[in-house]
Amino acid sequence: MDSSSKMNVPEGHSVVKRLQSELVQLMMSPSPGLSAFPEDEDDLTKWCGVITGPDGTPYEGLRFKIALEFPQTYPYTAPKVTFVSPMWHPNVDMSGNICLDILKDQWTAVYNVQTILLSLQSLLEEPNNSSPLNAVAAELWDTDMKEYKKKLMARYEEIDE
Repeated sequence: MDSSSKMNVPEGHSVVKRLQSELVQLMMSPSPGLSAFPEDEDDLTKWCGVITGPDGTPYEGLRFKIALEFPQTYPYTAPKVTFVSPMWHPNVDMSGNICLDILKDQWTAVYNVQTILLSLQSLLEEPNNSSPLNAVAAELWDTDMKEYKKKLMARYEEIDE
């Protein structure tokens, strides 16, 4: 194989190597309230993660499960990330799809699982209400936090470890 094709066409094993190194990085320097790991040791392209809501937000102390699916072109292409736990948030639809720029057009290969987890946690703190997937949640976030919290808790489900 010549070196040009190796650089231009990411191969499956390079995805696995990258994900293995990210897993080690997450285990060596974990971020408080965030975790992610492969669902199955035989398939490193499917991970599950847990995000704990930041203090001082309606999500404080709540834990949400997410799913991450890494394409064969990772890290050059963003993984598909969805909330598995029911979520009430301006930038998350009822199916768990997330509207976040770094998972779409702002993705770059320097981002990693930890970047994604931190970005999602900060999205819980500061939603982007100018481009909501859930317009009702966006409206309530801006106008009635008590009702917002009520709707959030109506959808929230505890997760098992």
